[in-house]
Amino acid sequence: METMTAYVYAATRTPFGRFNGALAGVRPDDLAAHVIAALLAKTPAPVDEVIWGNANGAGEENRNVGRMAALLAGLPTSVPGSTVNRLCGSSLDAAMLASRAIETGDAEIVLAGGVESMTRAPWVLPKPAKGFPPGDLTAVSTTLGWRLVNPRMPKEWTISLGECNEQLQEKFKISRVRQDEFAARSHQLAARAWDDGFYDDLITPIEGLTRDEGVRPDSSVEKLAALKPSFRKDGTITAGNASPLSDGASAVLIGSEAAADVLGQQPIAAIRGRGAFALDPQEFGYAPVEAANRALKRAGVTWDQVGAVELNEAFAVQSLVCVDAWGIDPEIVNSKGGAIAIGHPLGASGGRILGTLAKVLRERNERYGVAAICIGVGQGLAVVLENVAASR
Repeated sequence: METMTAYVYAATRTPFGRFNGALAGVRPDDLAAHVIAALLAKTPAPVDEVIWGNANGAGEENRNVGRMAALLAGLPTSVPGSTVNRLCGSSLDAAMLASRAIETGDAEIVLAGGVESMTRAPWVLPKPAKGFPPGDLTAVSTTLGWRLVNPRMPKEWTISLGECNEQLQEKFKISRVRQDEFAARSHQLAARAWDDGFYDDLITPIEGLTRDEGVRPDSSVEKLAALKPSFRKDGTITAGNASPLSDGASAVLIGSEAAADVLGQQPIAAIRGRGAFALDPQEFGYAPVEAANRALKRAGVTWDQVGAVELNEAFAVQSLVCVDAWGIDPEIVNSKGGAIAIGHPLGASGGRILGTLAKVLRERNERYGVAAICIGVGQGLAVVLENVAASR
């Protein structure tokens, strides 16, 4: 059977809100429904399926938020919906699953995306092993990181995400100065991209929020250098060179070549390669290196053919380690800013970088690009896109 090609036809996202910021009052299922409705209003499509990403799943996004969002957005009840959890990579994973459904002929048009409200992530209480426990129970935050850890897990696997990256900077000798320079660049490029109108047609405003709430145009290395380390007294990682807690949603419309006739428009990018990789949980920040290498190999593309990279900036240190390992020009990485400035609502970030990459490739008339993301508990994902306009 001939394998078909999956294409990106459209993408949108909400502006990303700060923790306890402008989107704090919006339920995650409503955030998701908002971008689904907006994308389909812009590109009406008979959707075969909704595949949605979400990392926490412990609060208002429980009970399969992909299905709930589809219903809230007004899709026919006959459209199935599922929810994917690969932590930070959830919505990129959703897009990868959607592309596989297209390639195998199981679907013609799939709506993929993801959502996270880190503000509204609840505290949870474990059930006691026996009735009427005599002691206190502790409520556990589900906002970020390990919770209710299985005691059989090795201690080195379950350290904080920040400590994982402090270990990474020790291993690869990434200085505090380099991290702060990278973070300042992220804010400056994001602010410039907004001012230049790059994000205007990629954004669906919500609750009066029209721009990413965390971007600081006046960020500088000097200001970032004044911040105290967050995870070690003598550490290098601060609140300024790591991505913030955020709220938001993203959506990507993925279809077959034949879907162009149905949609009445041509695709903007082809999905040429996918890659996943896993290693020791505490080394998760390095996982995108091999994930991207595998995606490129499957696409038949080499790094010297890549004109743009969207790498989710969980931490400046892990981003720098990946860029160094790939041996690429840093200027092609996150040219419109990254998650340190824009924000990182876990389940939504993969859809953001995929939509941004497709537009950057068109704007710069580059043929190939890579979207990559690191994932807690030692994983990474990557997708290779081909700009269909540049390939003609």
